[in-house]
Amino acid sequence: MKHRLWILVSALFALSPLAYGSEIDKETKQEIQHLLDYVGESGCKYERNGDFHQGEEAVEHIQKKYDYFVDDIETTEDFIAKSATQSLISKKKYMIHCPQQDAVPSGDWLLEELDRYREQQSSQTQ
Repeated sequence: MKHRLWILVSALFALSPLAYGSEIDKETKQEIQHLLDYVGESGCKYERNGDFHQGEEAVEHIQKKYDYFVDDIETTEDFIAKSATQSLISKKKYMIHCPQQDAVPSGDWLLEELDRYREQQSSQTQ
């Protein structure tokens, strides 16, 4: 009897979402991909710890952090906060430097773009 109970408990845990981390829904994945594309195509420089990176390098770095934190990400805002906002080691905020504009924190910049994207998606579905 104890053996059967142990098998049942083990099977239930294996099927539990906690065993595999959270699953990111399709809409959130699309938003994240849009933001990665936006970083890569923006023409802006991404500043990390005083070093400047072009879009493709920035995307590679953000993607690595995203892959590392994927189990802790449920929303696009989580993605921004955990993968694209600040250095894990120095805690310095990442900054975005776009031509003819003042530098801004990357988290603010990405949240603004996320708002624009969501508004655009909402208007397309109406």
